[in-house]
Amino acid sequence: MAHSKPPHPDDELLRPVAHLRAKAAALLLFTLTLIVGSALYLMYARGVFEPTQRLILVADDSEGVAVGMDVTFSGFPIGRVRGLRLAEGGEVRIAVDVARRDAHWLRESSVFTLVRGLVGGTTIKAYSGVLSDPPLPDGAVRPVLRGDATAEIPRLMAEARELLENLTQLTAADSALGGAMGNVRTLTERLNAPGGVLSVLTGSDAESRQVLLALQRSNQLLARLDGMAARIDGAVARVDGMVARADRQVLGSETDAGLVAEVRATVLQLNALLGDARRSMAKVDAVLAEAQAVGANTREATVGLGELRAEIEANLRKVEGLLAEINRKWPFARDAELKLP
Repeated sequence: MAHSKPPHPDDELLRPVAHLRAKAAALLLFTLTLIVGSALYLMYARGVFEPTQRLILVADDSEGVAVGMDVTFSGFPIGRVRGLRLAEGGEVRIAVDVARRDAHWLRESSVFTLVRGLVGGTTIKAYSGVLSDPPLPDGAVRPVLRGDATAEIPRLMAEARELLENLTQLTAADSALGGAMGNVRTLTERLNAPGGVLSVLTGSDAESRQVLLALQRSNQLLARLDGMAARIDGAVARVDGMVARADRQVLGSETDAGLVAEVRATVLQLNALLGDARRSMAKVDAVLAEAQAVGANTREATVGLGELRAEIEANLRKVEGLLAEINRKWPFARDAELKLP
């Protein structure tokens, strides 16, 4: 019986692959399809197939501007630089493709700036202040305002150098600021000395001592015035007491009648006595009339006149006593004179 030889491993590797050409072609086709699809996706992502409108920006210098640079609005890219060319007048024309879905942000009054900063590259920015203006048409030409931050560096360095020089002059020992600081130091020393504030205000120590002396004299004078005011208050109180006593003596109090009431009563009595005298005088007139009419009865008339005269003298003595009483109670100088008929 014949034995079969076992297969060698190298024989398996040397065996031809079936449909090798077709598989290689399929792999090549898949790879090519993947590359084309990736390129198309990148183009789509970059907005190659998106509808755009053209915008021409005119600048006097295109330094830092490159094809493919974004044009931003409020920080968002709305367009891309597609080409640069130099015009006949020497200005640079920058062709920008703006996506139609973002073109409504650009208006007739929009402003475009080309800014080159200290850090980072050059950027093109669009600003639209009034969004109610008409939209920017396709193919519009707009100027670009340039802003170069590096151009300000020499001027800033010159201003900084000038500022440092001024600061050096201010801080020098013989500068005005140094003199002012010396004066402040001297003023501080004078303020810390005894009576410093007053000496600073008056200008010298002698003047400050005079001011202190004047203040002491003023305090003494005020003390004297206070004593005088106290004495005046006491005198006023005594005068008030005297006035109150005079009021009680003249006008009286609740328990005792005053001088005015007594005088009023005396005057009433005097009026009564005068009434009696008046009636007596009337009687005298009647008696005289009767004496003139009846001349024969002279004796009787004389007797009646004597009685009437005695009565009148009695009344007059009463009146004189009342007047003396009035003069005693109400001491006013007045002559009381009574004439007999």
